[in-house]
Amino acid sequence: MSIRFLTKPEYSNEKHKFFTIIENLFDFFQSFFYMDTIFPVRMIYDTVIVGAGPAGLTAGIYARSKLMNTLIIDSGRVGGQLVGLYPEKGVQNFPGFELVQARKLSDRFYAQAENLGCEIREFEKVLEIKDGNEEIIIVTDKGEYKTLTVIIAIGMGEFNPRKLDIPGEEEFAGKGVEYLLPVKEKLVEQKVTMFGGGNSAIEMALIADSVTDTTIVHRRPEFRADEMNVTSLEESNILKVMDATPISFNGNSVLKSVTVEQNGRRFDIPTDLAVINIGITADLGILTKWGLDLTPDGLVKVNMDMSTNRKGIFACGDVVDYPGKYKQIITACGEAANAVQMAYKFSKKPYWA
Repeated sequence: MSIRFLTKPEYSNEKHKFFTIIENLFDFFQSFFYMDTIFPVRMIYDTVIVGAGPAGLTAGIYARSKLMNTLIIDSGRVGGQLVGLYPEKGVQNFPGFELVQARKLSDRFYAQAENLGCEIREFEKVLEIKDGNEEIIIVTDKGEYKTLTVIIAIGMGEFNPRKLDIPGEEEFAGKGVEYLLPVKEKLVEQKVTMFGGGNSAIEMALIADSVTDTTIVHRRPEFRADEMNVTSLEESNILKVMDATPISFNGNSVLKSVTVEQNGRRFDIPTDLAVINIGITADLGILTKWGLDLTPDGLVKVNMDMSTNRKGIFACGDVVDYPGKYKQIITACGEAANAVQMAYKFSKKPYWA
């Protein structure tokens, strides 16, 4: 069969205008079928996960294992407290690792979620979570997203390290007073003083002790940490100053010493680097704007299946509370798996649900 190609005939002015209009209309309706060229339409996600710490990234991993279209949004960097509070800390109670740096553990979570196909957006703050007709609408400071389910996994929200609030703390911030432990290479030949008595403080003190002279100051007579960490501390060369109160940071242009009081006596500890690790101040105020039932402590109230009072919205990780809750990375991961299972049932409605 032969194919003839017809050339466009010459029209009169009136006919030319008429056929030009027809051609333009044809082009319009032809392009209409390619909606993204004229009317960009966002997909409706199966789930949007708010928060990209261990709980949020684990939720993403499990959601993608079920081939759910998944978006993860975080107001800061991916990693949550692992990178925001103690990136150099050694984690030795996460299954599968004898010892792993917090930031490296976070990197593994991130890589696995990304490789499985999670869409991940950093530095985007969720402002509202609204009910649509048959979907939920997420409003951020950068746009809107539609989803069938939401999983809240914001940890402790927008958090900041808790301060000692003593003279010299502000003056020497960044000049010897820090809230994160620098990499080990920067600790060599530095006299390090750690403030705190929990697992994170002890673990960071042990890291510092491996390369330099280290002191740990705790306000109580006993540590509040796992026995294994306390035993490691006892067996180290770290100088322990217990039941002591920090009084001031001292120096000229940089930090030179720390004054503490113990049993009514004040004395100075020569210090080049003071690391404060006494907890965090968390801002979870945004939860009140999302219409979620909260506990007296301001955390999300959940049922055993991680569901909240709002239809299609689930929660997991440090942001949720219930009797007997033990805040650990592994706990957050287990809750995340459960939350995804319920979100899957809600959105996909499998025959076995």
